[in-house]
Amino acid sequence: MRSTRATARAGLSLAATLPLLAGALALGTPAAHAADGSGRHSLAGTKPVWAKSSADKGAAGDSSKVSVRVYLAGRDAAGLQAYARAVSDPDSASYGKYLSAKEADARYGATKAQVESVTHWLKSAGLTVTGTTRHYLSVTGDVAAVEKAFGTQLHNYAKGGKTYRAPAADATVPAALDGAVLTVTGLDNAPHKASHSDTLPPPDAVFRNSGPFSSYYGSNTATSLPKAYGQKIPYAVKGYTGKQLRAAYGAGKATGKGVTVAITDAYASPTIAADAATYAGKHGDASYKRGQLNQVLPSEYTRTEECGAAGWYGEETLDVEAVHAVAPKADIVYVGAASCYDNDLLDSLGKIVDGHLADIVSNSWGDIEANQTPALAAAYDQVFQLGAIEGIGFYFSSGDNGDEVDNTGTKQVDTPANSAWVTAVGGTSLAVGKHDKYLWETGWGTRRAALSDDGRSWADFPGAFTSGAGGGTSRTVAQPYYQRGVVPKSLAKANGTAAPMRTVPDISAVGDPNTGFKVGQTQAFPDGSYRYSEYRIGGTSLAAPVIAGVQALAQQERGGRAIGFANPAIYDRYGSKVYHDVVDRPTGKDLAVARVDFANSLDASEGLITSVRSLGKDSSLKAVRGYDPVTGVGSPAGGYVSSFKRR
Repeated sequence: MRSTRATARAGLSLAATLPLLAGALALGTPAAHAADGSGRHSLAGTKPVWAKSSADKGAAGDSSKVSVRVYLAGRDAAGLQAYARAVSDPDSASYGKYLSAKEADARYGATKAQVESVTHWLKSAGLTVTGTTRHYLSVTGDVAAVEKAFGTQLHNYAKGGKTYRAPAADATVPAALDGAVLTVTGLDNAPHKASHSDTLPPPDAVFRNSGPFSSYYGSNTATSLPKAYGQKIPYAVKGYTGKQLRAAYGAGKATGKGVTVAITDAYASPTIAADAATYAGKHGDASYKRGQLNQVLPSEYTRTEECGAAGWYGEETLDVEAVHAVAPKADIVYVGAASCYDNDLLDSLGKIVDGHLADIVSNSWGDIEANQTPALAAAYDQVFQLGAIEGIGFYFSSGDNGDEVDNTGTKQVDTPANSAWVTAVGGTSLAVGKHDKYLWETGWGTRRAALSDDGRSWADFPGAFTSGAGGGTSRTVAQPYYQRGVVPKSLAKANGTAAPMRTVPDISAVGDPNTGFKVGQTQAFPDGSYRYSEYRIGGTSLAAPVIAGVQALAQQERGGRAIGFANPAIYDRYGSKVYHDVVDRPTGKDLAVARVDFANSLDASEGLITSVRSLGKDSSLKAVRGYDPVTGVGSPAGGYVSSFKRR
């Protein structure tokens, strides 16, 4: 499964979000390993849901090469999940009693004997073990050897107009391994995985915003443009800065000092240090101290063209600058993945956990739930659980395509935001007024209509849905305990299931690019030069690092003690004044802003495009009083940061 990102420049948003699980995965429930009566254990979910008999195109060639990862279950997979829950629950006697990375490995990691037995089994089947980590063994071999090892046949299947290899039944492993194997990934090859190594490309072509702008919400009314919803509307803000976001989300005097935030994305911007320093200097953020921004990068990169490597530079830049804007004295470590594929992104997350590089991890990437497999979900959840017992919390953007119907034709959520072990961050449209006063938020959902040719009306107002915060109900992940009594049953059972399911997001912050954040980045100009330039950006890729920054402030306020996996604490505060309860019509009226954009994304030489962007119109999702599938429990308000002092 490939992870994706979407830039929100001219009218979309900058974010991404990940895959879907085909079997209900509940918080605290280990991956299924059922004996099949033949002395082998089944690894449930290793056959993709799309590998159906009706799409079967026959057996894969025996000599074709296959590369897989065999994930190790460790000493006590069930115990790991149980302790991860206990240590994260404010009502548990074990709350906050975190383990070091070394202690976590000693208690729950794979033993030497487990690694040796798994290695022996794989080699005896004719496979080659190419690498061993704390979490998995990398293995290669031909189809015949893989089929022998995993007790299943590999066939070719039609999927989306293409043909991919996949197992015809769930993989099995010898019962004699005594539960040492958690799962195996790579038995299917959708999409095709390249293996060559590339160097990173230069930055993408420049993007700039036109004006007029508002400097704060409502400061500049578009008096010459038609009304929308019966009233004159303001121009979109030029882009909020740290001072405005800190005021909106109740930062107070906290700065994040003594806290480290990690950021994961693919690849690495070659100009991030200079861009971040320039941006901080221009917008009143604290200057970076020596060693405050660090990068942990792979030795080589792959699939740079397929993954759009240069596009990820903007993602990293947004994430770094947003965290620093909200928590200006927090340390930041950027952990870049070698590509946008799950194996590489998982490796980045694993580095953070294995080395305990940070207590807070912001992740602005993902994919649709339908593309996930239970095998991958199990691999991700193991990393998240190990992080939880070390006091590490993972924050994932919920996606930028609302309920995903316009994008995929199917109503679904994104992953890993759907995991019961991460904090899913939704998006809002934010109004910060004069003197940095918080005015209101709506759920982020945009409809766009262009100015008519005669300039007297908006054509087809309010226009088509363009983007919005991802959210809704998972089809594969069971409802975690912390959502009980908070998420309405009508949402938890929205897919017609008998049992309630995981609903996202959990919390939210500004995401709408029309009320977005100003970011500064080195870009490629038409004359061939590379220069620093600024533009407004948004998406739940903005919301995730903003919340990560707020969590850094909260951790500082509790004396630096790690918050860890935050969802139990977030839901524990539900309904209190520490949240803005976000609704779609906070003023009692429908809301919109006017935007003027360069037709060529650079200057006015090829004309301007004027449009109206409606706020609070997120596909079929609605932001209402209480918990909702756009903003979760709401956004942080004054008192949220200081509330962590008490526990």
